[in-house]
Amino acid sequence: MPNMTGACFCVRRSLAASLRPVARPPVRLNQLPARRPASTASSSSRGTSTTRNIVLGSFLTVAGGITYYYVTDTRASVHQWLVPRLLRVIFPDAEDAHHAGTAALSTLYSFGLHPRERVAPGTPAENPLATNVFGVNLANPIGISAGLDKDAEIPDPLFALGAGVVEVGGCTPLPQPGNPRPRVFRIPSVDGLINRYGLNSRGADAMAARLRDRLRRFARSVGLTEQEVLAGEAGPSVPVGSLQPGRLLCVQIAKNKKTDEKDIDAVIADHVYCAQRLAPYADVLVVNVSSPNTPGLRDLQAAEPLAKLLKSVVDEARRTPSRSTKPRVMVKVSPDEEDDAQIEGVVQAVWASGVDGVIVGNTTKRRTGLVPKGLKLSKAEQQNLGEEGGFSGPAMFERTRNLVKRYRSMLDSYNLKTAGVEGAFPPQKVIFATGGITNGEQALAVLNAGASVAMVYTGLVYGGPGTITRIKGEMGEKLAIKEA
Repeated sequence: MPNMTGACFCVRRSLAASLRPVARPPVRLNQLPARRPASTASSSSRGTSTTRNIVLGSFLTVAGGITYYYVTDTRASVHQWLVPRLLRVIFPDAEDAHHAGTAALSTLYSFGLHPRERVAPGTPAENPLATNVFGVNLANPIGISAGLDKDAEIPDPLFALGAGVVEVGGCTPLPQPGNPRPRVFRIPSVDGLINRYGLNSRGADAMAARLRDRLRRFARSVGLTEQEVLAGEAGPSVPVGSLQPGRLLCVQIAKNKKTDEKDIDAVIADHVYCAQRLAPYADVLVVNVSSPNTPGLRDLQAAEPLAKLLKSVVDEARRTPSRSTKPRVMVKVSPDEEDDAQIEGVVQAVWASGVDGVIVGNTTKRRTGLVPKGLKLSKAEQQNLGEEGGFSGPAMFERTRNLVKRYRSMLDSYNLKTAGVEGAFPPQKVIFATGGITNGEQALAVLNAGASVAMVYTGLVYGGPGTITRIKGEMGEKLAIKEA
């Protein structure tokens, strides 16, 4: 048994040895890998992401604000050098570009994204361009001629461009399509246009409804009723037409194409209807007898029929109900009727009818002297220049200035004659000048020639939405130099 006992002892020793822990070198605490709780790492990641989003959001907000401020300022160069050229490229047909521009201004205005004139830093409180016209202290003597806003769709966006006067229309009593398209043609080499729209209009009822809705919205915004606004309760400095201090809204009216110009009673009926519908919403009614695109219209500039027509509109304007101040009446005359006898006939009609002033002039049917010597037009431009219709552009400026001088002289001479009979000087007749005005120097020239307001149209087409601001800036600089 001794052998058995020894064997068992050996087995136990082997098992004990195999179960004994293996000795390992001691591990120091600073050799252990650092560990962070999972929640701490996640919080740090979220914090970094939040910071990045805040920085990015702030950057985008600032960038968006700067972009908004830039593109909605009429002083931005993009409005002069990019927008007009882009429209010409995108819309080969000039009328399509016209409609696109009108629609864009209307849409942008509804969202507050429209271009608008902002006062430049350092502008003196005293406004050197302020002037008084028809008893209204105009913010400036620059206006926008009729034709740009034919149906009174965007008067407020146009005022926002900085104009002191906006003329909408022309408007006919009944809707009419105008002449067939194409009817507007560009001549970019001379910044000119040929148009034969033919007084396309949606009619007096449609324009009256649009202007009435505009007035009602204004009334609600200032806590008044429509009748209270018409009565002048929005304030003595807020004209009923423009609904803005220091601004005037002119509404141009004309006869329908189908109305025989030789039937003066029918012509008068057309204008009286327009006056009845539109006078409540206008500061000035403009009688257009100067369009070259309505057959026989310019025949109405003869003294006798013109006096009869104008007196009927003046009488209707004076009967405008609910208005504390009645709208004024002006007549728009042709630049092509420039003989002394023709001008004197218009002046006689103006004084005989009680009309308040004259807009000189309109587009011309003539084609001489429009292209400077040495300038070669492209084949397409030559073809466009030969199109039937009225021409407008810078080439019209000298004719406009000359006509303003002549009308001013003749109107004032009749003023003296009237004073001699009545014993007192009647109010001086007002002249608005339109035709070829594209810069501040030209605007000052027609004002010095006797006009109270210088109006632009084609200059806006080629110069873009910043044209009014630029013209006024140039005027201010020249006046400052002169005073110095």
